[in-house]
Formats: sequence, C-alpha cells, structure tokens
Amino acid sequence: MQPRPDHGEDSYVGSGRLAGRRAVVTGADSGIGRAVAIAFAREGADVVLGYLPSEQADADEVVALVEQAGRRAVPVPGDLGTEDGNTALVRAAVETLGGIDVLVSVAGVQTWVDDIADLTTEQFDRTFKVNVYGLFWLTKAALPHMGPGGSIVATSSVQAYRPSPGLLDYATTKASINTYAKALAQQVAPRGIRVNVVAPGPVWTPLQVTGGQPPEKIPDFGASAWLGRAGQPAEVAAAYVHLAGAESSFTTGATLSVTGGNPTP
Repeated sequence: MQPRPDHGEDSYVGSGRLAGRRAVVTGADSGIGRAVAIAFAREGADVVLGYLPSEQADADEVVALVEQAGRRAVPVPGDLGTEDGNTALVRAAVETLGGIDVLVSVAGVQTWVDDIADLTTEQFDRTFKVNVYGLFWLTKAALPHMGPGGSIVATSSVQAYRPSPGLLDYATTKASINTYAKALAQQVAPRGIRVNVVAPGPVWTPLQVTGGQPPEKIPDFGASAWLGRAGQPAEVAAAYVHLAGAESSFTTGATLSVTGGNPTP
C-alpha cells in the first residue's frame, strides 16, 4: 500500500497496562488487527495471532514485533469464516497460554458492490460467515476458558450507522455485531466478563484497496471525516487497549467510536 499504513511499529509506546494478560487477536496480520497485536505486546500481553494462511508473510512480521517487545507470539493460520478455524484458534491459545484473558475480533470481509443485482449469494454468505458467524463461533469457543476480569472486544464500523450504498452486506454485518455484543454482554456480566465494541470510521487498511472501495474513491478516502483524512490503524489500537484493560472495568455493552468525527448514535 502507498502510503504504507502506520500500525504503530515505530510510534506505539506501551506502559504495562496489559502486563501478564493472554490475548487472542483475529485479523492480526494487517490493518487494525496488526496494530492491536503490536499495542497489546508493548502493553505486556502475550498474543495469539489469527489470520489467513495466505497472509503468512505479513503475520511473520507481526510475530517478530511481538517478540521484540519481549512477549510471546503464537501464530495460528486458519479460515475464521469456518467454525473449525475459530475453535482451532481458541484451542491453540488454551494449549500454549493456558487460558484467555482478552479476546479481540477484528478479522472481516468488505467488498464494494454498486447494485444489489450484482451482489451474489456467495459474497453475502461469506461476509456474514467471517464477520458475524466468526464472532459467534469465536466467543462461544473462548468463553469456557475465560474468567472474571476477562474482556471481549468486537469490531463494528461507522458503516453500522452511516452505511454506504455499495457496502450493503458489510454494513449489515457491522450493525449485527453491535447488537450481538450488547446481548452477550448481559449474558456474561454475572461471570465478571465484559463485552464491548470498537466502531472505526475510515481507516487506511488493506480492506480499502482490495475491493472494499471503488478505485476512483481511494484518492479521497476519508475526506468526509471531520478531521479531513483517513485514520491510521495505530490511531485505533488504543481504543482496544482501553477496553481490554483495568481502566475500563466498569464498561460493558458499550460501543467506542473512533471515526475522525463522523457522528454515530
């Protein structure tokens, strides 16, 4: 990508806010997931990385960055649009780290289609399988291995509130994630586990240049934000750190918007 996104490789400085925590991050090879994995490691967490096998080269870079921070990195390639991929990720986390303290779901599919007539059932199904079913399978598998003080952070989007016409399937999944998280938060609150959501606005990630936006929109991507630009993944990672850490111990069922100024309810 040109310019290359800032995932915090040279900018994020930790302060021990997640010292000793065991975290699982999906979509950890690139974009927001990569930035979250880097931030978590620099805050003191060991990180299990979920990503597609085709992204191994990018995942290797993240593994190196986590290890440079003095933390353990556990790479687990797999398809998070399947139940087996999600259960295998959780199983690897439990086998290597002994449990899960923080579960972060970032992996997502986004493909722009102008007209519903051209939106195939296969694309609609795949978008829901990765974005919504994946979150369901992941949390269902992880919860038996999480205890009091545990934190789950899902990823919605400004698209849940201000949907673009060409992202019909993607925007619908992001609204679903908000609702799912708020329902799950009520189920697990008696167990001392919190569930929250980060809703990014326009952020410069590979999703945008691999079909998530029409090519003609890329040069002005993010210009509609009040700050007049797209955000960088590193600028979003701090929201996940906050919701994963002790300073948000009285926050559950909430959605934290990081949109550059685009208002969300």
